[in-house]
Amino acid sequence: MNAVRTWERFSLGERMARFTVYFGVVAAIVASLQTVEVIPEFITDAPEQVGDMLRRMWPIAWGFYPEGVQEPLLESLHIATLGTVLAVLMAVPVAFLAARNVTRFAWLNHAAKLVLVSARSVNTLIWALFFVAVFGPGALAGMLAIAFHSIGFTGKLLGEALEEANRGSIEALEASGAPWLAIAIKGYWPQVRPAFWGIVLFRWDINVRESAVLGFVGAGGVGMALDTALNLFQWERAAMILVAIFIVVLIAEIATTQLRKRIL
Repeated sequence: MNAVRTWERFSLGERMARFTVYFGVVAAIVASLQTVEVIPEFITDAPEQVGDMLRRMWPIAWGFYPEGVQEPLLESLHIATLGTVLAVLMAVPVAFLAARNVTRFAWLNHAAKLVLVSARSVNTLIWALFFVAVFGPGALAGMLAIAFHSIGFTGKLLGEALEEANRGSIEALEASGAPWLAIAIKGYWPQVRPAFWGIVLFRWDINVRESAVLGFVGAGGVGMALDTALNLFQWERAAMILVAIFIVVLIAEIATTQLRKRIL
């Protein structure tokens, strides 16, 4: 007599694996809550503290913009822009080395990917602290921090775009004896150009946001003005700086969205 077979969505091994994952997630959350040491009194008091801070920020010191906000805000934009340009210049050759269909040496692929992983695994503020210690406070440290952190993001996405390039035109150029530079310009570039500009614009958009906080560690930009206002309890000026940062980030988002539509 044949045994009756019942349908089960998951096998015993799959159920055990799911249980292990769920148990690990719950255990990690419990351990994190114990490590963070949340103080209930601070949580219950938070709405009152937020309300008090907002009352101190009103009215906003609009007149502070020309003398104390405009120049550091422009410096933040310069830091983001120059940092993005420098990152692209450094990331492009690393991306070519990381792409397996472009560079046929495994050790070079691994070395390039190690550079990309290392660059993006270090937070921008950590890079900023390092360059402030090397070059001193100022916009140079902020620009280099933005650039070195952006190498990992830009190089990784560009390398993936290169690996997805169609081999047809590239093989034709190789068969005709074209030099490597011609293959890169005529074969790879037309295919990765939309992705390249999309990556650059997206990274610049991110860098505009990140440049606003670099001043808290002395790396120049509007963050230094905000840090000064907070340390001196000048809440109306701090509100003005926050409003200016929000407007610039909003404009950058709209600009990059429109440019991506035109390019892509």
